[in-house]
Amino acid sequence: MTSRKLEVFIIPYKWLEWAQRIQAISQAGLTFSNNEYDKERYEELRSISSEIVEEYTDHEMKTIKELFTDETGYPTPKVDVRGVLFHDNKILLVREKNDDKWSLPGGFCEVGLSAKENVVKEIKEEAGFNVKPTKLLALFDMRKHGHSPQAFHYYKIFIQCEIIDGQAKTGIETNDIGFFSEKNLPQLSVKRNTMSQIKMMFEFLRNPNKETILD
Repeated sequence: MTSRKLEVFIIPYKWLEWAQRIQAISQAGLTFSNNEYDKERYEELRSISSEIVEEYTDHEMKTIKELFTDETGYPTPKVDVRGVLFHDNKILLVREKNDDKWSLPGGFCEVGLSAKENVVKEIKEEAGFNVKPTKLLALFDMRKHGHSPQAFHYYKIFIQCEIIDGQAKTGIETNDIGFFSEKNLPQLSVKRNTMSQIKMMFEFLRNPNKETILD
């Protein structure tokens, strides 16, 4: 799944981290403060974070402010789930219409569904298969894995699944499906998954007893 809110921002990562942190502080302050003077200061902090993003990207201030003001409540990391399926020592990848590059099927978790339910839903929508989740392989902080910079902070969950039935079928957001060997991987959609992450998934194929990886 994709969203206007979750576009990539091409910005030096340290500046992005500062902008994210200032935005989070302002959002939390606006959520819990009852003092009008404090709220004015938190609004100013939110404006400063918007100015940082505007300075280092091609996005207009109006778009950036809408992005940040849409966020309410206490700020927490967003969650992305990815399904890991192997067949004949190859891993399932889907090609994203958004950038014409490849990723593990998955997307942002939806409210009301568990991580397992989300990954089942995403694989069905993007690849056509009905699956059974079998193991939590990894829970990553995207900032530690060389992803393209994002406007918000994300955790990425990788869940191994087994195919129950169904057949390969593209969805609204995908235009191709394939199984790839570790030595013949296509160009990856780095904002969704990195080469090192895919290679970590193959470690679980070689060693099914490997412990879950946590950042």
